Amino acid sequence: MGIFMILFTLLGGITLSAQSSINGTFSRKAGTIETTLLTFITGFMFLLIFILFFGHGDVLAILEAPKWQLSAAFLGTMYLLLTVMAVPRIGVIATNIAGIIGQLVIGLIIDHFGWFHSLVIPLDLKRSFALLFMMIALYFIYKGNKRSSDEIQTQHK
Repeated sequence: MGIFMILFTLLGGITLSAQSSINGTFSRKAGTIETTLLTFITGFMFLLIFILFFGHGDVLAILEAPKWQLSAAFLGTMYLLLTVMAVPRIGVIATNIAGIIGQLVIGLIIDHFGWFHSLVIPLDLKRSFALLFMMIALYFIYKGNKRSSDEIQTQHK
């Protein structure tokens, strides 16, 4: 089952990058907040239909959840809004790498301290180097994007 979860997550990453690109382009016409709203309205309608046909949980359990757990909805909204803002300015890959680095940073902290009832996995040299290499990759991707963007603007003048 683990390999399927990796493949599902890989597919999720592919759809997230495609969504980032499409939303970034669409936001130039409709606006950043409006594009984010459309994404959530569409997602709400899709999930409502999906829940009606396939749901086995208890939607009303939301009312019983601790308030801090409900913050995840706000965090997801902020992630999407910030991504829609970033893609037209720095490109899809730089936006996604920066997002992944952000996920790695908070993931390392959460694992190290065992926050939110997660496993405690201490920060070690290997994990630190992995994060450092991601940051180096972001630097080179961003610089490459900036150079390409500058060259395109120079050609159009």
